[in-house]
Amino acid sequence: MKIVEARVIVTCPGRNFVTLKIVCDDGTTGVGDATLNGRELAVAAYLREHVVPALIGRDPARIEDTWQYLYKGSYWRRGPVTMTAIAAVDTALWDIKGKVAGLPVYQLLGGRSRSGVLVYGHASGPDVESVLSSVASYVSRGYRAVRVQAVVPGISDIYGVSAGPLYEPATAGVADEAVWSTPHYLAHIPAVFAAVRAEFGPTLQLLHDVHHRLTPLEAGRLGKALEPYALTWMEDPTPAELQDAFRVIRQHTTTPLAVGEVFNTIWDCTQLIQERLIDYIRTTVVHAGGITHLRRIFDLAALYQVRSGSHGATDLSPVCLSAALHLDLAIPNFGLQEYMPHTAETDAVFPHGYRFADGMLHPAEEPGLGVDIDEELAAAYPYRPAALPVNRLTDGTLHDW
Repeated sequence: MKIVEARVIVTCPGRNFVTLKIVCDDGTTGVGDATLNGRELAVAAYLREHVVPALIGRDPARIEDTWQYLYKGSYWRRGPVTMTAIAAVDTALWDIKGKVAGLPVYQLLGGRSRSGVLVYGHASGPDVESVLSSVASYVSRGYRAVRVQAVVPGISDIYGVSAGPLYEPATAGVADEAVWSTPHYLAHIPAVFAAVRAEFGPTLQLLHDVHHRLTPLEAGRLGKALEPYALTWMEDPTPAELQDAFRVIRQHTTTPLAVGEVFNTIWDCTQLIQERLIDYIRTTVVHAGGITHLRRIFDLAALYQVRSGSHGATDLSPVCLSAALHLDLAIPNFGLQEYMPHTAETDAVFPHGYRFADGMLHPAEEPGLGVDIDEELAAAYPYRPAALPVNRLTDGTLHDW
């Protein structure tokens, strides 16, 4: 069995996605997500120009060897573009292996460790009453974990707050510029969580995303202020390039910490895990080298009682979400899976078998990943340039978005 073709498919059914479809000489196919939000064409070019030619003629069963070949063979290792491209290949090969074996991928990873994958939804609003209504809508649909974001008085544009059921921060053309005030934010957010906890009681799992915007000491202050409301996690409290920064946060709060959606390799999070500076690692299949490498990260985390909490925003296609669910189902140290439902247009382009029930997602039981791409329909949605926002302080200083 040999790889005879690998197609890079770029489509925009409401937002941009990049998908790799590998074809074998017996007709077996596999799909992998290669989407890097705001930099999609960089990955598409990397795949077309450098990766696809190296795949032709290779044995698709040699997943580990192919991973090592693409990682070590390029010399220029790591980085989001390279690791997203490797992830697409790796995920597609796992899809093929499942189809050849006649088993869903989670069975190849060791079988079920749980009955389903607990997910969390995204509640938000322009004021506290709207936030409470948004949380209630998720609870009524069976969610047992909810991320809470709220507009902050004095700040017009807040990350994670949606005007409707869908949230898409990327905008056409030049990046939007938002304005940020840390003092306004720190003064408001604890009151939001006080109201949510008072309304919904002690057992609903609550989460919050800081989105890298605080210094370590500011993050420690926020975590301390949120302790009475027993968050499941406070996400991305500070930029994680300096992993030592999380030691400062740990010294000031017992609020659990989650980080890692922008990480690409195990080396980005080794110190955070081994020194127990975080409680949840949020790396993803598509940005951390595929199922093969993400499993390594989760296995390392399991040794230190750090749980998974994989990123799952709508800039990751149903291909990535399906792959994540198979891995989530199998690993021993699963924590939570982020889940943002895609648009009807996206779901049509990416037919899939995973389903939501009772606060959990369940992967497809068919061989492979249980997801595909309708290439004819995908062609009806051409790529549209879009950029993520940038952030400035009230005095104009560029700040972390």
